Amino acid sequence: MKRFIDQELKKWKKARRRKPLIVRGARQVGKTYSVKQFGEDCFDTVAVVNLERNPDWHRVFEGNLHAKRICGDLEILLHQKIVPGETLLFIDGIQACPRAITALRYFYEELPDLHVVAAGSLLEFAMKDISFPVGRVQFCRLLPLCFAEYLQATGNDEAANIILGPPGAVSQTIHEFLCEELRRYFFVGGMPESVMAYVETGSMQESFEVQAEICDTYRMDFSKYSPHANKHCLNGVLTTVAQSVGQQIKYSRLADGYSNPTLKKAFDLLCRANIIKKVPSVDPSGLPLGATAAANIFKALMVDIGLMRHLTGMPVDVEYGCADLLNIYRGAVAEQFVGQEMVLSQKDDLYYWSRRAKSSSAEVDYVAVIDGRIHPIEVKSGASGRLKNLHLFLQTYRNSSKGIVFSTRPYAELPESNIVFVPLYFAFSATLGSKESPAGKSGSS
Repeated sequence: MKRFIDQELKKWKKARRRKPLIVRGARQVGKTYSVKQFGEDCFDTVAVVNLERNPDWHRVFEGNLHAKRICGDLEILLHQKIVPGETLLFIDGIQACPRAITALRYFYEELPDLHVVAAGSLLEFAMKDISFPVGRVQFCRLLPLCFAEYLQATGNDEAANIILGPPGAVSQTIHEFLCEELRRYFFVGGMPESVMAYVETGSMQESFEVQAEICDTYRMDFSKYSPHANKHCLNGVLTTVAQSVGQQIKYSRLADGYSNPTLKKAFDLLCRANIIKKVPSVDPSGLPLGATAAANIFKALMVDIGLMRHLTGMPVDVEYGCADLLNIYRGAVAEQFVGQEMVLSQKDDLYYWSRRAKSSSAEVDYVAVIDGRIHPIEVKSGASGRLKNLHLFLQTYRNSSKGIVFSTRPYAELPESNIVFVPLYFAFSATLGSKESPAGKSGSS
């Protein structure tokens, strides 16, 4: 299964100022698979240290954290040599042993030629109580398969190449094909196991069963959030967020029987676990957008469109049959899709606009920064004249560039309105922040 992160990992391997890499992401987005595949493709050997599966190995990271001593102990446990420049040392499930996270700085300082990758879920919980190796590690975030990766996984490489290219007109045949593939993606989603279940069996029901299992796994993890939040509260918030994609979030409406501070804590914990994504409202009068992000005016997305489908309990037989993709689950699925693609294309910086004037309900679904210019984004069908809020945005913020409307209609530019209509399947390439090649977000800390 090819992923955008493959190129990011290869780039990291060759970097002159390489540091130990931590791959972050929600459970079951494919972190272990991608890193192992990278190791097998690019190194002579891979030394896999799974600290979640082998709790007795945690003792390796007790006492002094000298990198050479740790490697020596791991060689004994793994029955293999760890050779700088030839071996990829992969520390999986690192969240289970916070001391191993601290140890990464000593690999950087004492064994800089050794390639070290760590991965784990719920990392934010593990990192809050340790001496974190600031300036000694790099990060890379892995998300579920985007639509292009899904197309590659289902054997449609040429279709993937089309939607990764610049948005533009395609033949009616290709347009209809991509819309139908997108309909399937809306329901199968991008969790790797769900996609593989569908690829191997051709049955969406198989992928739905995987989605249910993943959601059950997330719920079982709620005990690890303790004592920070009540698991019943977390479950209520998770379900409500899935049902509320596209709507402004009010803490008081997330679950019954809990105080606002309790609900806020549950929401924030799910964000830290990468299960949901907070989308704040911003003032788009200038850059950076994040500087004006409102703390209490926000929407939210699910980590994956397929998991959203499962948690909403939407009737598949009814919703799958909707003629227009924009009408599935009252349009919320299309908004989740565009937001999910933009989390990748905008490098995790996702915002929307809600007019803050008194008694105003005007809002625009998303705001993107493309090549340094601000673009309002709407996800809806209909003619240009019905895009009242988009026109208001463009009139109010003259510094912004053209508006982008994602719909199921063919590509069309309306220069007189400063608007371009783009088919939904181009959501990633149309909002790509810069011309760089697709890859996961990375950075140093």
